[in-house]
Parts: sequence; C-alpha cells; structure tokens
Amino acid sequence: MDPGVTPPASVAATLRALHHGRVPGDPLVLPGPWDAASARVFEEAGYEALATPSAGIALSLGYEDGQVPPQLMFEAVGRITRAVGVPVTMDAEGGYGLPAKELVERILEAGAVGCNLEDSYEGEGDGTAGILRDPHEQADRLAEVRDAAGDRLVINARVDTFVRGVADPERAVERARLYVAAGADCVYPILAPPEAIPVLRAGIEGPLNVLAMPDGPSLRELGELGATRVTFGPGLLRRAMAALRDITDGLRHA
Repeated sequence: MDPGVTPPASVAATLRALHHGRVPGDPLVLPGPWDAASARVFEEAGYEALATPSAGIALSLGYEDGQVPPQLMFEAVGRITRAVGVPVTMDAEGGYGLPAKELVERILEAGAVGCNLEDSYEGEGDGTAGILRDPHEQADRLAEVRDAAGDRLVINARVDTFVRGVADPERAVERARLYVAAGADCVYPILAPPEAIPVLRAGIEGPLNVLAMPDGPSLRELGELGATRVTFGPGLLRRAMAALRDITDGLRHA
C-alpha cells in the first residue's frame, strides 16, 4: 500500500483475523523490519504480516530509541509499507503527543494498518519520560484512538509495568483489562518474563503479545505458555548487526 493512500479496512481485518483461532504453540509471529530491504526479506520468507519496532528504526536512522522526530518515523514506516504487500503494524510509541484523530490519519497515511501505543509518558524534558501513565487516563486515550480509527487499525496496547520494574503480573492484568475494555485488539506486556505469561493469559481476554528474547523460550514454547502473538523489538536488527560484524571481521582477516 503506497503511503498517502489510506489502506482499506479489509487489510486491517486481515491482520486482525490473524490474531484469532490460534492453537497453543502456533502464535502469530511478526518480524520487525527496520527498513524496506529487511521488510522484503521477511515477506519473501513467508511471514503473513510485519511489525515495525521503533527502536530498530531509530537505530537504522542513527537515533536513540524514543528520539526519532515523528515525521522521520512516519516516513520510515511509509518506505516499509510501500516495499511489501503484507499488512504492517507500526510501533507508534506513545503517540507523539498527537490528537487521536491526527495520529490515526498519519498512521494510515504511512500505509500501516495497526499500531502499538505504550502506557509510559514519552516526556518532553519535563522529567516524565518513562513514568507509567494512569491506566484510566491511558484507557481513555485508547478509546479515543479506537473511535477515530473505527475498524481501520489493529490497536496493540503496550503495558509497561514489567519494563518499569513492577514485577507483579496482576498489575499488568489490571491495566490490560482496562485497555481491552477501551477497544484494544491486543495487549502487549513488554518484557514479561516467561513465568508470568500463563498468569497474563489467564487474566486477559483476547490476544496477548509477548516479546521474544534471544536466550528465552522458542516461539513454539511462547505459544504454549499462552502467547497469541510474538514480536522481537529491535532484536532482529541487532542479530543482523552481529552477523555483519562477523562478515566485516572476516573481510579484514581474509
């Protein structure tokens, strides 16, 4: 889908449907492309949809995570969606301070049919960066995005409790339930440890996104624990960078 052309709701419906009817051990696996070339590689490998990681795109553009100017992020996602024919969901971080309607339209104009929205403050030099939002405030924000998007976006509500040092999975469940009630299609308790996944699965209605870790359970094992959807953040870019270092080291010593 060319950026600037609003994707049809049917593309979002295709992505949404991929989250349902999964059997244990067979989660939806969404590789995280950081540019058009990597997106094509993932599509050619047979993946049915892709999920852009904000940290991966930041690295590819020479920025720290969370520091990419919004316009550059939307442009990068646009290049990815233009390069492939499968649905793409965008990591929209905290929403860049945009009103819900404008955020939705810019995501759609970039060609994406889904988005991550995190429940930490992005911060603007005011000391709030990384602080968990009030969950009711975040639920209201998600409801505004759902109202603006209708069925055109698959909303993946990120729950930041684990990444902010709150280890009790029940705190993540409490937030997730509010977000599902607000219209989220999927919830994403980022950095949830493997032992917390069954608790999250038991307490959360609907699809559950889990982050795959390099030394963690396999994709099948994550699915058996209760993950509906598995993403990688910038992990695949980091693995590609490690492989490139090996290649360049080999060239130097050839």
